[in-house]
Amino acid sequence: MTGTQMDYAIFKWINDLAGSTPWLDGIMGFLSQDAEYLFYLGIIVYWFTRKRENRKMVGESLLSACLAFGIGNILSHWFYRNRPFVTHHVHLLIDHAANASFPSDHSIGAFVIATSIWLFRRKAGSLWLLLAAFISFSRIWNGVHYPADVIAGAILGILSAAAVHRLFIRHPIASRAMSAGLLVYESIEQRIYPKRNKEAA
Repeated sequence: MTGTQMDYAIFKWINDLAGSTPWLDGIMGFLSQDAEYLFYLGIIVYWFTRKRENRKMVGESLLSACLAFGIGNILSHWFYRNRPFVTHHVHLLIDHAANASFPSDHSIGAFVIATSIWLFRRKAGSLWLLLAAFISFSRIWNGVHYPADVIAGAILGILSAAAVHRLFIRHPIASRAMSAGLLVYESIEQRIYPKRNKEAA
């Protein structure tokens, strides 16, 4: 059995479970279509805690996402792959355009943010990684990605986050540039919306 055949066999085994349990299909539909917004909300909440460490984490996650999606876009053209529902008869539970299947953008986005959080906050990051894994699995369940698509997306997201984090640890110039950028932003923010002093409260 070739790698492609094994990939399809695993896809079919998972996707054949879809459509038989309405409540589970509903959860998978939410994970595939709406759960990504939890990551966006999380990033916004972390940013507006106004803690410097959280803002560094958010900054790294955004830079990592740019890197990961940039590489993913290149790969999607170099190794173009049709969606499962284009090539095979599948249980398609959500609407989706018939565009490139490899790698999974949802997996890239979920894992790059989750990994960035994990690198700063292990406990919270573990929960985000678990959510990222559920989102990726749901994309197979709903018939829009093969297992290899979501695995590649996850690996790309994880490696991009790790590479960017290492860059800021190993190269003081990058770290200083991040700190300088945050300092400028925070000085402007302080004028618009002064941070409340706990002692004065």
